[in-house]
Amino acid sequence: MATDTALPGVYPVLTYDDADAAISWLAGAFGFAPGELTRDDGGRIVHATLTCAGGVVMLSESRGDDSPFDLGPVCLYLVVGDPDAHFARAQAAGADVVMEPTDQPYGSREYAVRDPEGNVWCFGTYQPAPVAT
Repeated sequence: MATDTALPGVYPVLTYDDADAAISWLAGAFGFAPGELTRDDGGRIVHATLTCAGGVVMLSESRGDDSPFDLGPVCLYLVVGDPDAHFARAQAAGADVVMEPTDQPYGSREYAVRDPEGNVWCFGTYQPAPVAT
């Protein structure tokens, strides 16, 4: 498989039943900065970007029409410099704790929480490097 180093990295895409509420919660709990926002004629969010920890997450509102993109809850991992401080912010915002900040045997310190729609968000110091293909 050839790679194009001019292309950006991987961007997770999530769907939410209430994308407006999700954007607000993700900003408050994790410090995400909202970016692009596109709505359809009915006001439903069809595309939004959020930036956090040097990465971008895309999201939209669930379509409710058997869309192949309405996949349900997922698990995401993001790199942060201070997982303990980041955890305190998420916990103060009411995140459902899946794993308290923990030192891992592979050298990372990380935690995991669940957002209001069931997605699990892991934050830690482990930063995997892509393998050349």
